[in-house]
Amino acid sequence: MVDLAEKEMDNPTFRSDTVLSDVHLHCPSKRHLMVRLNAVGQPVFLSYFKLLWSTEDLVSGKHVREITAGREHQCRSGDELCDKDRSNIKKEEELNSEGVEALLDDDGDLEVVRRPRSASDLEAEDLLRDIVCPVILMKGQEDAFEDEEQECTCSDVVKIEHTMATPLEDVGKQVWRAAFLLADYILFKRDTFRCCSVLELGGGTGITSIIMGTVAKRVYCTDVGEDLLAMCEQNVALNKHLMEPGGGEVKVKELDWLKDEFCTDPEAPYSWSEEEMTDLLDHCSVIMAADVFYDDDLTDALFRTLYRITHNLRNSCTVYLALEKRLNFTLRHMDVTCEAYSHFRNTLNDLENLQDGKMKYTVEPIKLDFCQFLVYERIEQL
Repeated sequence: MVDLAEKEMDNPTFRSDTVLSDVHLHCPSKRHLMVRLNAVGQPVFLSYFKLLWSTEDLVSGKHVREITAGREHQCRSGDELCDKDRSNIKKEEELNSEGVEALLDDDGDLEVVRRPRSASDLEAEDLLRDIVCPVILMKGQEDAFEDEEQECTCSDVVKIEHTMATPLEDVGKQVWRAAFLLADYILFKRDTFRCCSVLELGGGTGITSIIMGTVAKRVYCTDVGEDLLAMCEQNVALNKHLMEPGGGEVKVKELDWLKDEFCTDPEAPYSWSEEEMTDLLDHCSVIMAADVFYDDDLTDALFRTLYRITHNLRNSCTVYLALEKRLNFTLRHMDVTCEAYSHFRNTLNDLENLQDGKMKYTVEPIKLDFCQFLVYERIEQL
C-alpha cells in the first residue's frame, strides 16, 4: 500500500509501508521453509545460499582456478555456437535472396522461419534463475526435506534465517545484495583479513560477518533490536561449521548509532563486557557495513558512530562500506534520483575533509572486477 502525504500540495511525497528484498527468491535452494514466527509475529524463513567454494578450497586456492577454467570453457563453447549460428543465418539470407517460394502449412497459413538461437540466447537461458515460492513447514513434515538438506554439503552452503517483506524499520531482518558484494570482497582478499579483529555495523541477518568469520580471528556483529539480534545469533550458530576450520569467532552484540555509549549493562541481552570492549578498542583493525545507507538521519548517526569508534581505537583502521544505489522517480525533481546515495556521498566527503587535528580519513573506491564467490545477481548499481 502506498499513501500520498498531502501536507504540502506543491511537494507531495510517497511513502511505502513495506520493503522487499528479492535476493532470497533467486538463491539456488528449491524451497524456502517457514521455520517459526518471531517475537513480533513475522514469519521467519530459512534459505540456503550457494557458495562457489568450500572450506577445503579456501586453504588450497583451488576454487579460483576452477572458476577461471569454467569461464574459459564457457567462452570457447560460446564462440563455437556463434560461428555455427552465423553460418545458418548466412545460408538463410542466401536462400531468401534467391526468391524461394514462401512455405505454407496445411491450412494455407504462412510458416515463419525462426532465427537460429544465438549463443547469447543459450547463455542467458543457462543464467536464468528459478524463482521459487516460500513453503510453510508444517508440524510433522520435517522429514520431507531431509533429502534436500543432505544434498547441500556443509562447506558450500550458507543457511540464513530471515523475514521477507517488512516495514522500513525492520529491513535488517532481510538479506540484501550489498552484503553479498562485501562478502565476495572478503573472500577475494581473505589474506588481508586473516586473523584480524573486525567490527560490523548494522550486521542484520549476519551473513557478511559469517563470511568474515571464515578468515578473521574475531568478528563483532552489531545491530539493534533484541528480535533481530536473536535471529542473527541463530544464523551464526547455523553456520558455525564454516568458521571452525579457520578458528574464527562471531560475537553478536548491540550497538545503537543513536546512543553515544556502548550498552554495557550486564542485565541487558547482547551487551558488551569490559573484556570485549577492551579487546575491540585494542585490536580492531577492520570496520565494515553493508546496505545501511537508506535513511539520511541513520546515515548521519552511522558516521558519528564511526568517528567516535575510530577516534578511540588504539591502532589505525580500514573501513569497508558497500551499498546499492536505489534509483527512484521523485515528483520534487521530476526525474530519477538516488537521494540516499547522494547524502551518503556528501557525508563521506565531509568525513574525508575533516580537519580536527586528531583524525585523518582517506577515501578510496574499490573496483568491482574481483571474482564472484557467492551465487547472487551482481547488478551494476552495487
